[in-house]
Amino acid sequence: MADTFDIHPLTADRWADLEDLFGPLRGANSGCWCMWPRIKGADYKAMEKTGRKDAFRAIVEAGPPPGLIAYHRGKAVGWCAIGPRPASSRFQAAKTSRPPEDVSEPDASSVYAITCFFIRTGYRRQGLMRHLASAAVEFAIANNAVAVDACTIDPEKPLTWGEGFVGIASVFRKLGFSEIARRSPRRPLMRLKLSER
Repeated sequence: MADTFDIHPLTADRWADLEDLFGPLRGANSGCWCMWPRIKGADYKAMEKTGRKDAFRAIVEAGPPPGLIAYHRGKAVGWCAIGPRPASSRFQAAKTSRPPEDVSEPDASSVYAITCFFIRTGYRRQGLMRHLASAAVEFAIANNAVAVDACTIDPEKPLTWGEGFVGIASVFRKLGFSEIARRSPRRPLMRLKLSER
């Protein structure tokens, strides 16, 4: 099935496809509408699902694309959020994912971050996360990024549904990402330096 995935940046004309993927009422993982990494925790909790949906739709309509959407035979089946680190303020500031103090940091806007995935039931465990992450790296390169970060999960046991939304560490290792910090036992912060590809 992997060779039949088509992956495209999420532009405003693809909003209906994302809405179908996330579920117009469900809103992906617990009604997040991909706003969880983008705003402070208190602001996120204060928003209703409909507010999160409206806020994310405004981001999509304003551009640039905040991520990639994957299709199988014309049906939206997967999502990956990718963009400059500063666009995801919670990711940028959180203890587990903030930039390491002991690593030479380039300009923040030139470092992209992969912050989440959502894959439709029936398409999980088929390698789609790897395809999306690989396409996200290419998207970052096309936008002149110098590095891509992801704060993945390194599971000690099989994951329950939803736990892997931040990305699975083993998938990122296979793509050439290296661990640059680990502030939580199961959450390595990983980076791919694009100049070393």
